[in-house]
Amino acid sequence: MQPIEKQVTYTIQNSYSTLNKLTPNTKRVWIVCHGIGYLSRYFLKYFNELATEENYIIAPQAQAKFYLDKKYKHVGASWLTKENTKAEIKNVIDYLDAVIEEENIPKKCELIIFGYSQGVSIVSRWLAHRKIKCNQLILYAGGLPNELTSNYFSFLNKNNTKITVIIGDKDEYLTPERLQIEQKKINTLFHGKAKHIVFDGGHEVKKEIINAL
Repeated sequence: MQPIEKQVTYTIQNSYSTLNKLTPNTKRVWIVCHGIGYLSRYFLKYFNELATEENYIIAPQAQAKFYLDKKYKHVGASWLTKENTKAEIKNVIDYLDAVIEEENIPKKCELIIFGYSQGVSIVSRWLAHRKIKCNQLILYAGGLPNELTSNYFSFLNKNNTKITVIIGDKDEYLTPERLQIEQKKINTLFHGKAKHIVFDGGHEVKKEIINAL
């Protein structure tokens, strides 16, 4: 007899991390989604040189945690896998909705959505499905989901959202074939309006690039 896989719905609790304080002086709020192997509180180190008074950074936490080595000392996390992806996408989107609701971001603040590596697929899906109005969308060293089409992002044109794509010229995950595929996706999804930044380096986050955005 073959096993039967069933599903159940239940309520879970998940953390997220923030950097600086949200005050009347805050000009920009960042939603930053990390890549595989990170924890949100450590990912925030890449944003700690931004002006403290003007920038408030929110780092959501991927739910699926795992040990990074056989010593079982360091912990990382992943947003999604190929297993039960559709349901997990919904869970992640619902979680991000909850984070935004909890933070109650003032409308006067500029909203910046930032995804790094696997975080690119997370923020792009969230924006596509929830039509999040943001001033900037930053896609850093990650791939865009195949299921998304340009219709999902047409609302960004109405909001004059600035779109920036960042990659390292020595990124070990970005083969010439993969680069061609991703560039085609970017041009199609964002109607050729995305700005491209190519830096000298691999699959890594560089503070100097973030500070210059």
